[in-house]
Amino acid sequence: MPFFAEDLYRGTAEFYDRYRLGYPPVLIEDLLGRVQPSGRGRLLDLACGTGQLAFALHAWFDQTWAVDQEPDMVRLVDAKATRAGLDIRSIISAAQELSAEPASFELITIGSAFHRLPRDVVARRAFEWLRPAGHVALCWSSSPWSGQDEWQQAIAAVLDRWRHTLDAYDRIPSDWDHVRQLKPDLAVLIGAGFEPVGRGEFQVEHRWTVADVAGLAYSTSFLSAPLFGDRAPEFEADLAASLGPYLHDGGLVQQVSYAYDLVRRP
Repeated sequence: MPFFAEDLYRGTAEFYDRYRLGYPPVLIEDLLGRVQPSGRGRLLDLACGTGQLAFALHAWFDQTWAVDQEPDMVRLVDAKATRAGLDIRSIISAAQELSAEPASFELITIGSAFHRLPRDVVARRAFEWLRPAGHVALCWSSSPWSGQDEWQQAIAAVLDRWRHTLDAYDRIPSDWDHVRQLKPDLAVLIGAGFEPVGRGEFQVEHRWTVADVAGLAYSTSFLSAPLFGDRAPEFEADLAASLGPYLHDGGLVQQVSYAYDLVRRP
């Protein structure tokens, strides 16, 4: 039976809360220890997706902006904020087109998205938006389909097959990895005038069920839930069949890597 065939709430905040892999407290605490927010500043979460960073960090800031060009993601952030009783300003906008006053933010976060943005433009605009001594944090985590284990390669093959089936190859730049090798993200930020502060790296063991993997795929920018429409049960069945031989007690164990690079405006 497809995992979500009876899920009438696919695409809601509750759905994404369950299946999106969030940043662990150890990373959030380490990042805050370096940033030392005043409690009176403003946080900008660019390309926020489901708002993982915005919600994890909002308590240390007077105001939080969560920005994404995907209306579905912004609606999710709205729903989560309303449900939690939080005042988070959610905005539909491409990162580089955001309208904000100069020197108006204390921290800008970008989670697993800088590679699909026009990096040089966004870096320059972030420099303008930050107040002096403000920070930019690029955060990311490894995914269950990014490793070399056979089960991870099986997931990658299923996702690639469905990107082809759904004609979803234009969701991220095709040459993003090559471009990043030629000019790493940190070099882009330094070129915009930022000073490097440091990196935090953490390993956390995570146990995936097949349903978790399917749900995480639905929350990505390249195979988001609305792309599947009524074909989601086919995708879920394909994923279950491909991963079946690798399951142990119904799950798959991964050491998930989390990291951030932090830079500061002088």
